[in-house]
Amino acid sequence: MEFFAISGLINGIASLSFALLIIYKNWRDAINRVFSLLMLSVGIWSFGYWQWLSNTSHDPALFWIRILSIGSTLVPVFYLHWILLLLGQKNTRRLLIFVYTLLSLILSLSFSDLFIKDVSSKSFFPFWPEPGLVYHFYLFVVYFVLVVYAFWLLIKTYKISNQDKKGQIFYVILGSIAGFGGALTNFFLWYDIPIPPFGNFFVSAFPVFFGYAMLKHKLFNSKVVATELLIFSIWIFLLIRTSTSITVQDFIINGGIFVLIIFAGVFLIRSVIKEVEQREKLESLTKELETANTELKRVDAAKSEFVSIVSHQLRTPLTAIKGYISMMIEGTYGKMQEIQSATLQKVFQSAEHLITLVNDLLNMNRIEEGRIIYEFKAVDIAQMVDDTVFEFKKMAEDKKLKLTWIKPHGLPVAWADADKIRQVVMNFIDNSIKYTATGNINVVLKLENDYLIYSVSDTGVGMGPEEKARLFKKFERGEGGRLMYTGGTGLGLYVAKMMVEAHHGEISGVSEGKGKGSTFTIKIPTEEYAKKNNINQQTTPTSSTSPTTPQSTPPINK
Repeated sequence: MEFFAISGLINGIASLSFALLIIYKNWRDAINRVFSLLMLSVGIWSFGYWQWLSNTSHDPALFWIRILSIGSTLVPVFYLHWILLLLGQKNTRRLLIFVYTLLSLILSLSFSDLFIKDVSSKSFFPFWPEPGLVYHFYLFVVYFVLVVYAFWLLIKTYKISNQDKKGQIFYVILGSIAGFGGALTNFFLWYDIPIPPFGNFFVSAFPVFFGYAMLKHKLFNSKVVATELLIFSIWIFLLIRTSTSITVQDFIINGGIFVLIIFAGVFLIRSVIKEVEQREKLESLTKELETANTELKRVDAAKSEFVSIVSHQLRTPLTAIKGYISMMIEGTYGKMQEIQSATLQKVFQSAEHLITLVNDLLNMNRIEEGRIIYEFKAVDIAQMVDDTVFEFKKMAEDKKLKLTWIKPHGLPVAWADADKIRQVVMNFIDNSIKYTATGNINVVLKLENDYLIYSVSDTGVGMGPEEKARLFKKFERGEGGRLMYTGGTGLGLYVAKMMVEAHHGEISGVSEGKGKGSTFTIKIPTEEYAKKNNINQQTTPTSSTSPTTPQSTPPINK
Protein backbone atom coordinates (compact mmCIF):
# COMPACT_ATOMS: atom_id res chain seq x y z
CA MET A 1 0.00 0.00 0.00
CA GLU A 2 2.62 2.50 1.10
CA PHE A 3 4.76 1.53 -1.92
CA PHE A 4 1.97 2.49 -4.34
CA ALA A 5 1.19 5.69 -2.42
CA ILE A 6 4.83 6.77 -2.74
CA SER A 7 4.69 6.14 -6.50
CA GLY A 8 1.81 8.61 -6.70
CA LEU A 9 3.77 11.21 -4.71
CA ILE A 10 6.85 10.81 -6.95
CA ASN A 11 4.74 11.09 -10.11
CA GLY A 12 3.04 14.19 -8.73
CA ILE A 13 6.28 15.95 -7.84
CA ALA A 14 7.82 15.16 -11.25
CA SER A 15 4.81 16.32 -13.27
CA LEU A 16 4.10 19.47 -11.27
CA SER A 17 7.79 20.40 -11.40
CA PHE A 18 7.68 20.29 -15.19
CA ALA A 19 4.38 22.20 -15.22
CA LEU A 20 5.87 24.98 -13.06
CA LEU A 21 9.00 25.00 -15.18
CA ILE A 22 7.09 25.51 -18.42
CA ILE A 23 4.94 28.24 -16.89
CA TYR A 24 8.06 29.95 -15.57
CA LYS A 25 9.98 29.68 -18.83
CA ASN A 26 7.53 30.58 -21.61
CA TRP A 27 3.81 30.62 -20.92
CA ARG A 28 3.01 32.53 -24.12
CA ASP A 29 3.82 29.64 -26.44
CA ALA A 30 0.71 27.52 -27.15
CA ILE A 31 2.66 24.24 -27.09
CA ASN A 32 4.09 25.12 -23.68
CA ARG A 33 0.70 26.15 -22.28
CA VAL A 34 -0.98 22.91 -23.26
CA PHE A 35 2.05 20.90 -22.08
CA SER A 36 1.87 22.56 -18.66
CA LEU A 37 -1.87 21.77 -18.49
CA LEU A 38 -1.09 18.15 -19.34
CA MET A 39 1.50 18.00 -16.55
CA LEU A 40 -0.93 19.65 -14.11
CA SER A 41 -3.50 16.99 -15.00
CA VAL A 42 -0.97 14.23 -14.31
CA GLY A 43 -0.14 16.03 -11.05
CA ILE A 44 -3.82 16.13 -9.96
CA TRP A 45 -4.16 12.44 -10.73
CA SER A 46 -0.87 11.58 -8.95
CA PHE A 47 -1.49 13.56 -5.75
CA GLY A 48 -5.05 12.26 -5.63
CA TYR A 49 -3.59 8.77 -6.03
CA TRP A 50 -1.18 9.40 -3.14
CA GLN A 51 -3.89 10.73 -0.81
CA TRP A 52 -6.33 7.94 -1.72
CA LEU A 53 -3.89 5.17 -0.83
CA SER A 54 -2.71 7.03 2.28
CA ASN A 55 -6.23 7.17 3.80
CA THR A 56 -7.68 4.49 6.06
CA SER A 57 -11.32 5.65 5.99
CA HIS A 58 -14.04 5.03 3.41
CA ASP A 59 -15.28 8.57 2.71
CA PRO A 60 -11.87 10.29 2.36
CA ALA A 61 -10.70 7.44 0.11
CA LEU A 62 -13.78 7.86 -2.13
CA PHE A 63 -13.26 11.64 -2.23
CA TRP A 64 -9.65 11.34 -3.38
CA ILE A 65 -10.60 8.66 -5.91
CA ARG A 66 -12.98 11.15 -7.50
CA ILE A 67 -10.31 13.89 -7.41
CA LEU A 68 -7.74 11.66 -9.16
CA SER A 69 -10.39 10.67 -11.71
CA ILE A 70 -10.72 14.33 -12.69
CA GLY A 71 -6.98 14.34 -13.45
CA SER A 72 -7.17 11.07 -15.40
CA THR A 73 -10.10 12.47 -17.43
CA LEU A 74 -8.12 15.57 -18.37
CA VAL A 75 -4.92 13.71 -19.33
CA PRO A 76 -5.96 12.13 -22.68
CA VAL A 77 -7.63 15.35 -23.87
CA PHE A 78 -4.65 17.61 -23.12
CA TYR A 79 -2.31 14.90 -24.43
CA LEU A 80 -4.08 14.84 -27.81
CA HIS A 81 -4.18 18.64 -27.95
CA TRP A 82 -0.44 18.86 -27.18
CA ILE A 83 0.44 16.25 -29.82
CA LEU A 84 -1.60 18.11 -32.44
CA LEU A 85 0.28 21.33 -31.69
CA LEU A 86 3.68 19.65 -31.43
CA LEU A 87 3.28 17.96 -34.81
CA GLY A 88 1.89 21.09 -36.44
CA GLN A 89 -1.40 19.44 -37.42
CA LYS A 90 -3.81 21.78 -39.20
CA ASN A 91 -7.61 22.00 -39.37
CA THR A 92 -8.03 20.60 -35.84
CA ARG A 93 -10.46 23.24 -34.54
CA ARG A 94 -13.62 21.13 -34.93
CA LEU A 95 -11.97 18.06 -33.44
CA LEU A 96 -10.81 20.01 -30.38
CA ILE A 97 -14.22 21.64 -29.87
CA PHE A 98 -15.84 18.20 -29.93
CA VAL A 99 -13.26 16.68 -27.56
CA TYR A 100 -13.44 19.53 -25.04
CA THR A 101 -17.25 19.47 -25.12
CA LEU A 102 -17.18 15.74 -24.39
CA LEU A 103 -14.66 16.38 -21.60
CA SER A 104 -16.96 18.97 -20.00
CA LEU A 105 -19.87 16.50 -19.96
CA ILE A 106 -17.77 13.78 -18.32
CA LEU A 107 -16.30 16.19 -15.74
CA SER A 108 -19.79 17.31 -14.76
CA LEU A 109 -20.49 13.72 -13.69
CA SER A 110 -17.14 13.04 -12.00
CA PHE A 111 -18.59 13.30 -8.46
CA SER A 112 -21.70 11.26 -9.25
CA ASP A 113 -22.30 7.53 -8.86
CA LEU A 114 -22.55 7.30 -12.65
CA PHE A 115 -18.81 7.79 -12.84
CA ILE A 116 -17.58 6.04 -9.67
CA LYS A 117 -20.15 4.08 -7.70
CA ASP A 118 -18.18 3.33 -4.57
CA VAL A 119 -14.97 1.85 -3.15
CA SER A 120 -14.51 -1.70 -1.90
CA SER A 121 -11.77 -4.11 -0.86
CA LYS A 122 -9.86 -5.70 -3.73
CA SER A 123 -6.65 -7.70 -3.56
CA PHE A 124 -4.66 -6.09 -0.70
CA PHE A 125 -6.29 -2.65 -1.22
CA PRO A 126 -9.05 -1.84 1.32
CA PHE A 127 -10.64 0.89 -0.84
CA TRP A 128 -10.53 0.20 -4.55
CA PRO A 129 -12.97 2.06 -6.84
CA GLU A 130 -16.03 0.52 -8.50
CA PRO A 131 -16.65 2.01 -11.99
CA GLY A 132 -20.04 3.48 -12.90
CA LEU A 133 -21.76 3.40 -16.28
CA VAL A 134 -20.20 6.64 -17.57
CA TYR A 135 -16.74 5.45 -16.51
CA HIS A 136 -16.94 2.53 -18.96
CA PHE A 137 -17.76 4.97 -21.76
CA TYR A 138 -14.97 7.31 -20.70
CA LEU A 139 -12.33 4.57 -20.48
CA PHE A 140 -13.05 2.58 -23.64
CA VAL A 141 -14.45 5.29 -25.92
CA VAL A 142 -12.73 8.50 -24.84
CA TYR A 143 -9.49 7.55 -23.09
CA PHE A 144 -8.27 4.77 -25.37
CA VAL A 145 -9.53 6.31 -28.61
CA LEU A 146 -7.84 9.68 -27.98
CA VAL A 147 -4.56 8.12 -26.83
CA VAL A 148 -4.43 5.64 -29.72
CA TYR A 149 -5.25 8.39 -32.24
CA ALA A 150 -2.50 10.64 -30.86
CA PHE A 151 -0.05 7.74 -30.91
CA TRP A 152 -0.96 6.98 -34.53
CA LEU A 153 -0.25 10.62 -35.45
CA LEU A 154 3.17 10.37 -33.78
CA ILE A 155 4.11 7.24 -35.74
CA LYS A 156 2.81 8.68 -39.00
CA THR A 157 4.70 11.97 -38.61
CA TYR A 158 7.87 10.20 -37.44
CA LYS A 159 8.14 8.32 -40.75
CA ILE A 160 8.12 11.48 -42.87
CA SER A 161 10.10 13.85 -40.62
CA ASN A 162 13.71 15.03 -40.86
CA GLN A 163 16.37 13.73 -38.49
CA ASP A 164 16.01 16.52 -35.91
CA LYS A 165 12.23 16.20 -35.71
CA LYS A 166 12.50 12.41 -35.56
CA GLY A 167 14.69 12.72 -32.47
CA GLN A 168 12.05 14.82 -30.75
CA ILE A 169 9.14 12.55 -31.70
CA PHE A 170 11.11 9.46 -30.66
CA TYR A 171 11.29 10.64 -27.03
CA VAL A 172 7.59 11.59 -27.06
CA ILE A 173 6.79 8.05 -28.24
CA LEU A 174 8.96 6.56 -25.48
CA GLY A 175 7.27 8.75 -22.86
CA SER A 176 3.84 7.81 -24.20
CA ILE A 177 4.55 4.07 -24.11
CA ALA A 178 6.08 4.20 -20.61
CA GLY A 179 3.54 6.65 -19.14
CA PHE A 180 0.31 5.23 -20.55
CA GLY A 181 1.65 1.68 -20.31
CA GLY A 182 2.39 2.18 -16.60
CA ALA A 183 -0.98 3.86 -16.00
CA LEU A 184 -2.75 0.97 -17.76
CA THR A 185 -1.89 -1.39 -14.87
CA ASN A 186 -4.21 0.70 -12.65
CA PHE A 187 -7.31 -0.34 -14.63
CA PHE A 188 -7.09 -4.13 -14.16
CA LEU A 189 -8.47 -4.21 -10.60
CA TRP A 190 -11.34 -1.92 -11.66
CA TYR A 191 -12.61 -4.90 -13.65
CA ASP A 192 -11.64 -7.59 -11.10
CA ILE A 193 -8.53 -8.69 -12.99
CA PRO A 194 -6.07 -9.64 -10.17
CA ILE A 195 -3.09 -7.57 -11.41
CA PRO A 196 -1.81 -4.88 -8.99
CA PRO A 197 -0.73 -1.47 -10.44
CA PHE A 198 3.00 -2.21 -10.39
CA GLY A 199 3.54 -0.10 -13.50
CA ASN A 200 2.49 3.10 -11.76
CA PHE A 201 6.09 4.19 -11.24
CA PHE A 202 6.50 4.36 -15.02
CA VAL A 203 4.08 7.29 -15.12
CA SER A 204 7.06 9.45 -14.12
CA ALA A 205 8.40 8.76 -17.61
CA PHE A 206 5.63 11.04 -18.87
CA PRO A 207 7.22 14.34 -17.80
CA VAL A 208 10.81 13.06 -18.08
CA PHE A 209 10.67 11.91 -21.71
CA PHE A 210 8.31 14.68 -22.81
CA GLY A 211 10.55 17.27 -21.17
CA TYR A 212 13.61 15.79 -22.84
CA ALA A 213 11.81 15.90 -26.17
CA MET A 214 11.35 19.63 -25.69
CA LEU A 215 15.04 19.94 -24.82
CA LYS A 216 15.88 18.11 -28.04
CA HIS A 217 13.80 20.78 -29.76
CA LYS A 218 16.23 23.35 -28.28
CA LEU A 219 13.59 25.23 -26.33
CA PHE A 220 15.56 25.29 -23.08
CA ASN A 221 19.07 24.84 -21.72
CA SER A 222 19.52 21.41 -20.09
CA LYS A 223 21.58 22.69 -17.12
CA VAL A 224 19.00 25.37 -16.30
CA VAL A 225 16.15 22.88 -16.67
CA ALA A 226 17.84 20.33 -14.40
CA THR A 227 18.45 22.98 -11.72
CA GLU A 228 14.90 24.32 -11.92
CA LEU A 229 13.41 20.83 -11.79
CA LEU A 230 15.44 20.03 -8.69
CA ILE A 231 14.41 23.27 -6.96
CA PHE A 232 10.73 22.91 -7.94
CA SER A 233 10.70 19.31 -6.71
CA ILE A 234 12.15 20.37 -3.34
CA TRP A 235 9.61 23.20 -3.08
CA ILE A 236 6.69 20.89 -3.79
CA PHE A 237 7.96 18.29 -1.33
CA LEU A 238 8.41 20.91 1.43
CA LEU A 239 5.02 22.45 0.66
CA ILE A 240 3.36 19.05 1.04
CA ARG A 241 5.33 18.37 4.21
CA THR A 242 4.33 21.75 5.66
CA SER A 243 0.65 21.37 4.74
CA THR A 244 0.49 17.90 6.34
CA SER A 245 2.18 18.95 9.61
CA ILE A 246 0.42 17.41 12.60
CA THR A 247 1.43 19.89 15.32
CA VAL A 248 1.82 23.68 15.31
CA GLN A 249 5.51 23.27 16.14
CA ASP A 250 6.04 21.03 13.12
CA PHE A 251 4.14 23.50 10.95
CA ILE A 252 6.35 26.43 12.07
CA ILE A 253 9.59 24.47 11.58
CA ASN A 254 8.57 23.05 8.19
CA GLY A 255 7.19 26.43 7.10
CA GLY A 256 10.41 28.19 8.06
CA ILE A 257 12.50 25.68 6.14
CA PHE A 258 10.15 26.04 3.16
CA VAL A 259 10.54 29.85 3.08
CA LEU A 260 14.34 29.64 3.38
CA ILE A 261 14.54 27.07 0.58
CA ILE A 262 12.39 29.29 -1.65
CA PHE A 263 14.89 32.17 -1.34
CA ALA A 264 17.88 29.85 -1.72
CA GLY A 265 16.29 28.19 -4.76
CA VAL A 266 15.57 31.50 -6.49
CA PHE A 267 19.17 32.61 -5.89
CA LEU A 268 20.54 29.31 -7.24
CA ILE A 269 18.34 29.40 -10.35
CA ARG A 270 19.36 32.98 -11.13
CA SER A 271 23.03 32.10 -10.67
CA VAL A 272 22.78 29.13 -13.03
CA ILE A 273 20.85 31.17 -15.62
CA LYS A 274 23.50 33.91 -15.48
CA GLU A 275 26.30 31.36 -15.83
CA VAL A 276 24.58 29.65 -18.77
CA GLU A 277 23.89 32.98 -20.50
CA GLN A 278 27.55 33.98 -20.14
CA ARG A 279 28.70 30.60 -21.43
CA GLU A 280 26.30 30.71 -24.38
CA LYS A 281 27.46 34.23 -25.20
CA LEU A 282 31.07 33.07 -25.02
CA GLU A 283 30.29 30.04 -27.22
CA SER A 284 28.55 32.30 -29.72
CA LEU A 285 31.54 34.65 -29.82
CA THR A 286 33.90 31.68 -30.16
CA LYS A 287 31.92 30.36 -33.14
CA GLU A 288 31.94 33.80 -34.73
CA LEU A 289 35.70 34.04 -34.22
CA GLU A 290 36.22 30.54 -35.64
CA THR A 291 34.13 31.43 -38.69
CA ALA A 292 36.00 34.70 -39.14
CA ASN A 293 39.35 32.94 -38.68
CA THR A 294 38.46 30.28 -41.26
CA GLU A 295 37.41 32.98 -43.70
CA LEU A 296 40.61 34.95 -43.04
CA LYS A 297 42.72 31.85 -43.71
CA ARG A 298 40.84 31.24 -46.95
CA VAL A 299 41.26 34.86 -48.05
CA ASP A 300 44.94 34.84 -47.02
CA ALA A 301 45.57 31.67 -49.04
CA ALA A 302 43.80 33.17 -52.05
CA LYS A 303 45.80 36.39 -51.63
CA SER A 304 49.09 34.50 -51.43
CA GLU A 305 48.27 32.52 -54.55
CA PHE A 306 47.26 35.69 -56.40
CA VAL A 307 50.40 37.57 -55.31
CA SER A 308 52.60 34.66 -56.34
CA ILE A 309 51.04 34.37 -59.79
CA VAL A 310 51.05 38.12 -60.45
CA SER A 311 54.61 38.54 -59.15
CA HIS A 312 55.94 35.81 -61.42
CA GLN A 313 54.08 37.27 -64.41
CA LEU A 314 55.39 40.79 -63.72
CA ARG A 315 58.99 39.92 -62.91
CA THR A 316 60.00 38.68 -66.38
CA PRO A 317 58.80 41.69 -68.44
CA LEU A 318 60.11 44.14 -65.81
CA THR A 319 63.54 42.54 -65.91
CA ALA A 320 63.50 42.75 -69.71
CA ILE A 321 62.47 46.43 -69.60
CA LYS A 322 65.24 47.20 -67.11
CA GLY A 323 67.80 45.37 -69.25
CA TYR A 324 66.90 47.15 -72.50
CA ILE A 325 66.81 50.58 -70.81
CA SER A 326 70.25 49.88 -69.31
CA MET A 327 71.58 49.05 -72.77
CA MET A 328 70.07 52.24 -74.20
CA ILE A 329 71.65 54.36 -71.43
CA GLU A 330 75.01 52.70 -72.07
CA GLY A 331 74.73 53.60 -75.79
CA THR A 332 74.32 50.09 -77.19
CA TYR A 333 71.69 51.38 -79.66
CA GLY A 334 73.46 54.63 -80.41
CA LYS A 335 74.42 57.80 -78.65
CA MET A 336 71.63 59.44 -76.63
CA GLN A 337 71.10 63.11 -75.97
CA GLU A 338 71.53 64.27 -72.38
CA ILE A 339 67.81 64.92 -71.83
CA GLN A 340 66.93 61.49 -73.25
CA SER A 341 69.53 59.82 -71.06
CA ALA A 342 68.20 61.59 -67.93
CA THR A 343 64.63 60.55 -68.75
CA LEU A 344 65.63 56.93 -69.32
CA GLN A 345 67.56 57.01 -66.04
CA LYS A 346 64.28 57.85 -64.25
CA VAL A 347 62.48 55.05 -66.09
CA PHE A 348 65.30 52.69 -65.14
CA GLN A 349 64.97 53.64 -61.45
CA SER A 350 61.18 53.17 -61.58
CA ALA A 351 61.59 49.75 -63.18
CA GLU A 352 64.17 48.86 -60.53
CA HIS A 353 61.73 49.93 -57.80
CA LEU A 354 58.95 47.79 -59.30
CA ILE A 355 61.29 44.79 -59.51
CA THR A 356 62.22 45.33 -55.86
CA LEU A 357 58.53 45.38 -54.92
CA VAL A 358 57.86 42.18 -56.87
CA ASN A 359 60.90 40.53 -55.30
CA ASP A 360 59.74 41.49 -51.80
CA LEU A 361 56.35 39.91 -52.47
CA LEU A 362 57.97 36.76 -53.86
CA ASN A 363 60.27 36.50 -50.86
CA MET A 364 57.36 36.85 -48.47
CA ASN A 365 55.32 34.17 -50.22
CA ARG A 366 58.23 31.74 -50.47
CA ILE A 367 59.00 32.07 -46.77
CA GLU A 368 55.36 31.73 -45.66
CA GLU A 369 54.77 28.75 -47.93
CA GLY A 370 58.04 27.07 -46.93
CA ARG A 371 59.41 27.10 -50.48
CA ILE A 372 62.73 28.80 -49.76
CA ILE A 373 66.02 26.87 -49.65
CA TYR A 374 68.84 27.74 -47.25
CA GLU A 375 72.31 26.61 -48.32
CA PHE A 376 74.42 26.86 -45.18
CA LYS A 377 78.19 27.14 -45.38
CA ALA A 378 81.10 29.03 -43.82
CA VAL A 379 80.67 32.74 -44.63
CA ASP A 380 83.13 35.58 -44.00
CA ILE A 381 80.66 38.13 -42.65
CA ALA A 382 83.37 40.77 -42.11
CA GLN A 383 84.25 40.75 -45.82
CA MET A 384 80.55 40.71 -46.76
CA VAL A 385 79.86 43.82 -44.66
CA ASP A 386 82.97 45.52 -46.02
CA ASP A 387 81.83 44.96 -49.61
CA THR A 388 78.30 46.14 -48.81
CA VAL A 389 79.49 49.36 -47.13
CA PHE A 390 81.60 50.09 -50.21
CA GLU A 391 78.54 49.63 -52.47
CA PHE A 392 76.47 52.11 -50.42
CA LYS A 393 79.25 54.69 -49.91
CA LYS A 394 78.27 56.83 -52.92
CA MET A 395 74.57 56.72 -51.96
CA ALA A 396 75.47 58.03 -48.49
CA GLU A 397 77.77 60.72 -49.91
CA ASP A 398 75.02 61.93 -52.25
CA LYS A 399 72.88 62.62 -49.14
CA LYS A 400 75.88 64.14 -47.32
CA LEU A 401 75.73 61.41 -44.65
CA LYS A 402 78.82 60.11 -42.85
CA LEU A 403 78.94 56.30 -43.23
CA THR A 404 81.50 54.85 -40.81
CA TRP A 405 82.79 51.29 -40.72
CA ILE A 406 85.99 49.82 -39.33
CA LYS A 407 86.58 46.31 -40.57
CA PRO A 408 87.50 44.02 -37.64
CA HIS A 409 90.22 41.42 -38.06
CA GLY A 410 90.47 37.91 -36.68
CA LEU A 411 86.71 37.29 -36.45
CA PRO A 412 85.56 33.70 -37.04
CA VAL A 413 83.38 32.88 -40.00
CA ALA A 414 79.63 32.47 -39.64
CA TRP A 415 77.53 29.44 -40.51
CA ALA A 416 74.97 30.93 -42.86
CA ASP A 417 73.35 31.18 -46.25
CA ALA A 418 75.50 33.91 -47.80
CA ASP A 419 72.81 35.18 -50.17
CA LYS A 420 70.14 35.52 -47.47
CA ILE A 421 72.41 37.19 -44.91
CA ARG A 422 73.74 39.59 -47.56
CA GLN A 423 70.15 40.72 -48.15
CA VAL A 424 69.74 41.49 -44.44
CA VAL A 425 73.10 43.29 -44.25
CA MET A 426 72.17 45.42 -47.27
CA ASN A 427 68.67 46.08 -45.95
CA PHE A 428 69.92 47.59 -42.70
CA ILE A 429 72.36 50.00 -44.42
CA ASP A 430 69.90 50.86 -47.19
CA ASN A 431 67.16 51.70 -44.67
CA SER A 432 69.48 53.84 -42.56
CA ILE A 433 70.50 55.92 -45.58
CA LYS A 434 66.90 56.31 -46.78
CA TYR A 435 65.48 57.32 -43.40
CA THR A 436 68.31 59.61 -42.22
CA ALA A 437 68.21 63.21 -43.42
CA THR A 438 71.39 64.44 -41.73
CA GLY A 439 74.04 63.02 -39.46
CA ASN A 440 75.88 59.74 -39.57
CA ILE A 441 75.46 55.99 -39.91
CA ASN A 442 77.69 53.63 -37.97
CA VAL A 443 78.17 49.98 -38.99
CA VAL A 444 79.65 47.54 -36.43
CA LEU A 445 80.52 43.82 -36.47
CA LYS A 446 81.82 42.00 -33.38
CA LEU A 447 81.98 38.58 -31.70
CA GLU A 448 80.00 37.87 -28.54
CA ASN A 449 79.44 34.43 -26.93
CA ASP A 450 79.90 32.37 -30.13
CA TYR A 451 77.62 34.73 -32.08
CA LEU A 452 78.56 37.37 -34.62
CA ILE A 453 76.75 40.63 -33.85
CA TYR A 454 76.06 42.92 -36.82
CA SER A 455 74.44 46.30 -36.08
CA VAL A 456 73.68 49.52 -37.94
CA SER A 457 73.02 52.73 -35.98
CA ASP A 458 71.82 56.02 -37.45
CA THR A 459 70.63 59.50 -36.49
CA GLY A 460 67.46 59.20 -38.57
CA VAL A 461 63.70 59.42 -37.95
CA GLY A 462 63.73 56.95 -35.05
CA MET A 463 60.66 55.14 -33.72
CA GLY A 464 57.91 55.81 -31.18
CA PRO A 465 56.43 53.13 -28.85
CA GLU A 466 53.59 52.31 -31.27
CA GLU A 467 55.98 51.89 -34.19
CA LYS A 468 58.28 49.65 -32.13
CA ALA A 469 55.29 47.45 -31.26
CA ARG A 470 54.60 46.91 -34.98
CA LEU A 471 58.24 46.34 -35.89
CA PHE A 472 59.00 43.28 -38.08
CA LYS A 473 55.31 42.82 -39.00
CA LYS A 474 54.06 42.43 -42.55
CA PHE A 475 53.31 45.64 -44.50
CA GLU A 476 54.06 47.80 -41.46
CA ARG A 477 56.01 51.04 -41.81
CA GLY A 478 56.77 53.80 -39.33
CA GLU A 479 55.04 57.15 -39.67
CA GLY A 480 58.32 59.00 -40.12
CA GLY A 481 59.49 56.47 -42.69
CA ARG A 482 56.33 56.87 -44.78
CA LEU A 483 56.72 60.64 -44.85
CA MET A 484 60.42 60.54 -45.73
CA TYR A 485 60.39 57.72 -48.30
CA THR A 486 57.10 56.78 -49.96
CA GLY A 487 58.42 53.88 -52.01
CA GLY A 488 58.80 51.30 -49.23
CA THR A 489 56.71 48.14 -49.08
CA GLY A 490 56.82 47.35 -45.35
CA LEU A 491 58.11 43.87 -46.13
CA GLY A 492 61.90 44.22 -45.81
CA LEU A 493 62.22 43.85 -42.04
CA TYR A 494 59.54 41.15 -41.96
CA VAL A 495 61.45 39.03 -44.49
CA ALA A 496 64.74 39.79 -42.70
CA LYS A 497 63.29 38.51 -39.43
CA MET A 498 62.14 35.26 -41.06
CA MET A 499 65.55 34.70 -42.62
CA VAL A 500 67.54 35.46 -39.46
CA GLU A 501 65.33 33.15 -37.39
CA ALA A 502 65.91 30.40 -39.96
CA HIS A 503 69.61 30.76 -39.07
CA HIS A 504 68.79 30.20 -35.36
CA GLY A 505 69.70 33.84 -34.88
CA GLU A 506 68.05 36.90 -33.40
CA ILE A 507 67.01 40.27 -34.81
CA SER A 508 66.09 43.46 -32.95
CA GLY A 509 65.45 47.15 -33.44
CA VAL A 510 65.72 49.83 -30.76
CA SER A 511 65.22 53.58 -30.64
CA GLU A 512 65.10 56.24 -27.93
CA GLY A 513 62.15 57.88 -29.68
CA LYS A 514 61.05 59.77 -32.75
CA GLY A 515 63.83 61.83 -34.29
CA LYS A 516 66.48 60.14 -32.12
CA GLY A 517 67.73 57.53 -34.56
CA SER A 518 67.58 53.73 -34.50
CA THR A 519 69.85 50.73 -34.09
CA PHE A 520 69.10 47.44 -35.85
CA THR A 521 70.99 44.31 -34.87
CA ILE A 522 71.24 40.65 -35.87
CA LYS A 523 73.00 37.74 -34.15
CA ILE A 524 74.04 34.65 -36.12
CA PRO A 525 76.08 31.66 -34.89
CA THR A 526 79.70 31.07 -35.82
CA GLU A 527 80.63 28.01 -37.88
CA GLU A 528 82.32 26.31 -34.90
CA TYR A 529 79.35 26.87 -32.59
CA ALA A 530 76.82 25.75 -35.23
CA LYS A 531 78.69 22.50 -35.93
CA LYS A 532 79.24 21.79 -32.25
CA ASN A 533 75.50 22.21 -31.56
CA ASN A 534 74.33 20.62 -34.83
CA ILE A 535 72.66 23.83 -36.07
CA ASN A 536 71.60 23.81 -39.74
CA GLN A 537 74.06 21.08 -40.69
CA GLN A 538 71.98 19.84 -43.63
CA THR A 539 71.43 21.96 -46.69
CA THR A 540 67.78 21.18 -47.20
CA PRO A 541 64.79 23.28 -48.24
CA THR A 542 62.09 24.10 -45.75
CA SER A 543 59.79 22.55 -48.30
CA SER A 544 60.60 20.47 -51.35
CA THR A 545 58.29 22.59 -53.49
CA SER A 546 59.86 24.82 -56.10
CA PRO A 547 63.56 24.74 -55.15
CA THR A 548 65.22 28.13 -55.17
CA THR A 549 68.89 28.81 -55.82
CA PRO A 550 70.64 31.53 -53.90
CA GLN A 551 70.85 33.65 -57.05
CA SER A 552 67.12 33.38 -57.72
CA THR A 553 66.15 34.75 -54.31
CA PRO A 554 65.75 38.50 -54.86
CA PRO A 555 67.00 41.17 -52.46
CA ILE A 556 64.71 42.63 -49.83
CA ASN A 557 63.75 46.23 -49.23
CA LYS A 558 62.00 48.00 -46.38
